[in-house]
Amino acid sequence: MSKFVSLGEIMLRLKTPVHERFFQSPAFEATFGGGEANVAVSLSNYGFDAAFVSALPANDIGDAALRELRRFGVDVSHVRRSGSRVGIYFLETGSNQRASKVVYDRANASIAEAGPGDFDWKAIFSDAKWFHITGITPALSQSAADLSLEAVKAAKAAGVTVSCDFNYRGKLWKYGKTAPEVMNELVKYVDVGIANEEDCQKEHVDDRRYTQGVKERGPQRLVGVPARRRRLPPVAPL
Repeated sequence: MSKFVSLGEIMLRLKTPVHERFFQSPAFEATFGGGEANVAVSLSNYGFDAAFVSALPANDIGDAALRELRRFGVDVSHVRRSGSRVGIYFLETGSNQRASKVVYDRANASIAEAGPGDFDWKAIFSDAKWFHITGITPALSQSAADLSLEAVKAAKAAGVTVSCDFNYRGKLWKYGKTAPEVMNELVKYVDVGIANEEDCQKEHVDDRRYTQGVKERGPQRLVGVPARRRRLPPVAPL
């Protein structure tokens, strides 16, 4: 099993050509992307063993997403084939003062329908050293939030370091729970938090919850990332 594991959604990314507005021309550039998948690809590009855990439908689009991850050397052996659709996001690239715009079409995507008990965490973490998750997956649905909590608990039980990019997405919290309700419980199992000022303000993460396990689990860190420069710090060998 790989040393670095991430859990999340990989989506079909439909981008307007150059800096065009939506449907300014009848074309989109189709690729795949997702915060947690991007981390796995980046780690693999740096030469680390990386695995991505998710759920994808057993159709041609799901197959294409897996091929894209494999192309970068990411282990996808624990991706669950279930559900009926891949989430989509439409990107209108900004220009000068005009900001970029994102429209999500990800309701009822396979990962949003996944839940506790769907993944064999004991096998996934059997040879893992680091587990990465974000605040995006818990925002998708109640079952995805429950899955995220199950995952971080299993990682801690396996002695795996847990990092979380809080990554607040206001457009996603639509299933009846607020970000603070979910994230304040999840961060109790996080060793390294990654956030900018908006993430902390909107998710209202309680520092007492975040540091609750310090005495039992050792030092924890919160890595600050400026709102308009969301880049991970350089990765050092473990």
